[in-house]
Amino acid sequence: MIITLEAVYSFLGIITLLGSVYTFLDRKNIRRFTSGLFYLLYGTTLLLGKILPPALIGIFVMIMVVIAGFGGLKLGHYGENSSEQRESSRLRLKNRLFIPALLIPILTVIGSEGLIGVKWFGLYLFDPKNVTLISLGVAALIALVVGLMITKNSPITSIKESRRLLEAIGWAAVLPQMLATLGTLFDRAGVGKIVSHLVVEVIPAHSLFWAVFAYCVGMALFTMVMGNAFAAFPVMTAGIAIPLLIGHFGIEANRIAAIGMFAGYCGTLLTPMAANFNIVPAALLDLKDKNHVIKIQMPTAILLLAVNVMLMYFVAR
Repeated sequence: MIITLEAVYSFLGIITLLGSVYTFLDRKNIRRFTSGLFYLLYGTTLLLGKILPPALIGIFVMIMVVIAGFGGLKLGHYGENSSEQRESSRLRLKNRLFIPALLIPILTVIGSEGLIGVKWFGLYLFDPKNVTLISLGVAALIALVVGLMITKNSPITSIKESRRLLEAIGWAAVLPQMLATLGTLFDRAGVGKIVSHLVVEVIPAHSLFWAVFAYCVGMALFTMVMGNAFAAFPVMTAGIAIPLLIGHFGIEANRIAAIGMFAGYCGTLLTPMAANFNIVPAALLDLKDKNHVIKIQMPTAILLLAVNVMLMYFVAR
C-alpha cells in the first residue's frame, strides 16, 4: 500500500511537534516549558508511536497526565489579528472561506467510496482496512493547501493556528486515545465477567425487560465513565448481552449491537469524559460554563435512552 494510516498520524505528529516549538518559545506563557513538553510528547507519540517501545509510550503518557493534573498547561500568546483585520479579511474573501471546510467532507466521501481497492503499480493506493480515515487525512491536507492558496498565507500560519486550537482544547485532545485504551484494559481484566455476575445476582433471570434495561442503561453508564461507547461496548456485551440477551433469551446479535451502541451514545451526551463532543466545543466557543453543552443535551439523552430500552425490548419479543 502507498498511503497508510501511520502516514496520517505522522503528519499530525509533525504539525504538533512544530507547534510545541512555538510553545517553548512563547515567553508570555508562564507554563511554557511544561506546556511545550506536553505537546512535544504528544506529537512524538503520533509521529513515532509505531516505532517506540510501548513501555516508553506509557512513560510519556504518565508524564503528560502529571503535567495536566498539576496545572502545567496554560494558554499562550498567539499574535492574533484584531477584529478589524478579521472583518477586512472576511469581506475580501467572502464565501471562498467555506471552500476548504466543504472540501473535507466531500473529498472524504469520494475517497472512502471511490478508492476502495484502487491500486497503483500493483500496490493499494490506500490501506484497505482504513480507507475512510486515510481519506479524511488526505482531504484535510488538500483543504489546507487550498486554504493557503485562497488566503495567500504562509504554511507557518497553519502551524500557529493548529497550535492555538490544540492549546484551546488542552488535555482533552489526548482523552479519546486514552479512553479507548482503558476500554481494552477493562475487557482484558475480565470486568465483563464481574458485570455479568452482578447483573445475574440483582435482576430476575426470567425477566427480559430487566435484562434489556440493565444492558442499555449499563451501556450509557459505562460510556459516561469511559467517555467512549466503543470502549464500553466489549465490556457490557461480554457481561450482559452474550450470556443473557443472546444466550438465554435468543435475541439476534445484530439488533443488540445496533441498539446497544445507540444507548451508549446517550451516555456520550451526558459526560465530560467525551471531551471531543462536550468539552472541546465549549472551549473553542469560549463558553463560560464548560458543562453548558451537556446541560442542553441532557433531556434529549434521557429521552433517547428510554426509547432505546423500549425499542430493544419490543424488538426482542
